[in-house]
Amino acid sequence: MNGPTVGTLRVPGATLHHEVRGHGPLLLLIPGGTGGAAAMAGIADDLATEYTVATYDPRGMSRSTLDDPEAEQTVAEHADDAFRLLELLSPGEPARVFGASSGAVAALHLLVTRPERVALLVAHEPPVVEVLPDAAEHRALLARVRAAFREQGLMPAMAVFAAGLRKDGDTAAPRAEVALPPQAAARAEQTMAGLPFFVGRIVPAFMSYAPDVDRLAALSDRLLLACGEDSRGELPYRPAALLAERFGTELLHFPGGHTGLTTRPAEFADRLREALRAGSRAGSRAGGRAGLVPAGPAGDGD
Repeated sequence: MNGPTVGTLRVPGATLHHEVRGHGPLLLLIPGGTGGAAAMAGIADDLATEYTVATYDPRGMSRSTLDDPEAEQTVAEHADDAFRLLELLSPGEPARVFGASSGAVAALHLLVTRPERVALLVAHEPPVVEVLPDAAEHRALLARVRAAFREQGLMPAMAVFAAGLRKDGDTAAPRAEVALPPQAAARAEQTMAGLPFFVGRIVPAFMSYAPDVDRLAALSDRLLLACGEDSRGELPYRPAALLAERFGTELLHFPGGHTGLTTRPAEFADRLREALRAGSRAGSRAGGRAGLVPAGPAGDGD
């Protein structure tokens, strides 16, 4: 397959690096963590046989530069970036969207504020911990991460953060090594370079975001919530599981854990393809019965 077409897009406060490959209806992949568009390459190539696949580096990450390098980050701003990419690449036509981790948080906000632009959203482990009954404990975790980052530096803050993500009763013993695909192993340097920005500005903003649950419920006919098969009981798993139960929808399970799209990309791409096909069929039936859910306010408030 030929390499992706690379471009840039000016958005308020940043310049986004984006990549497009394949042919067919648009599928926008919104990455989480620090991997950016490169983290999506493994699944993007597979999916490009059926879709025009677009992905990008979120603002402040890798090749997407901020006008003000010290600017604080908001979910609303990141969701607006995704909206502007949709306007560029699929003007006037709703698109399929996949978001992972913090990218799934931005995708949920995109769905709530711009539902007319989203035909179907697959949200994989969005860490919207504010929906959980023990949200106060996770606010305390974020405060500990911020304090460790400020007073001790990156790696102590990462240790505090990682401990808070483990499931109840899990020990601190290291897990068995997972053999990464060569492309994922080669991205380790980029991942490490983005960690200060991620821990210092993405984690606090995105994990304190409270989604509009009532609005999401009204839009649940075009929302597929997903988790990793190996993530059961871990903190990033729990919000998606709770929301799926509340909405009365199926919780999809994807290969691997929270980072399954990089550790098991071929299987992950196959599962996502199945979900998109099934979700599109279900959405078509629902749309035929009830029509589209009317768009809500288009404001960019947090």
